[in-house]
Amino acid sequence: MLTEIIFWVCAVITVAAGAAVFWVDSMARATYALAISFVAVGVALLLLQQNYVGVVTILMMVMEMAVMAVYMVMFMGMNPALMPMSMVHDKRWALAASIGTFMLLAAGILMADWPSRRGTPSVDVTRALGEELMGPKMLAMIVISPVMVATMVAGIVLAVQRTRYDRFGDDLKTRPGRDPQPGGVGR
Repeated sequence: MLTEIIFWVCAVITVAAGAAVFWVDSMARATYALAISFVAVGVALLLLQQNYVGVVTILMMVMEMAVMAVYMVMFMGMNPALMPMSMVHDKRWALAASIGTFMLLAAGILMADWPSRRGTPSVDVTRALGEELMGPKMLAMIVISPVMVATMVAGIVLAVQRTRYDRFGDDLKTRPGRDPQPGGVGR
């Protein structure tokens, strides 16, 4: 009973956070809303006892959103938390397309002739699914992970124009720091 309640709470959070991506007015808020949505999906997968897929979904989405935020700062030269923007362009067509897509997918789910189960499931379903998803690609994933972390660190280093060393020099106890003057460029 508790598992069902948590599952439905995760379902509501997933839909609400997914919709929030299009309601909020900044890329940072949209990024966090998308991360929350996918974390709720991962929790729902964990409740369905798909431990591998649930954990991988949570980890991948959290890392993906972190990378996205770094690239927003690095390439767009913006503070994504403060810069207002809309994630939806031509709202009437976007609404019509999303409702039409939802109706089409819902009709497909309800009208599809679902196949019946053949054979018996594996003793360890999570392991079988993990091997099916990652089997020959595990080495690539192991190599990609540190490359992604290095990309994030390099992105942050490149995005930050000034560090504490620029402000204080070698003596970090020096006060005040050499900050830009309001309305000016100097240090």
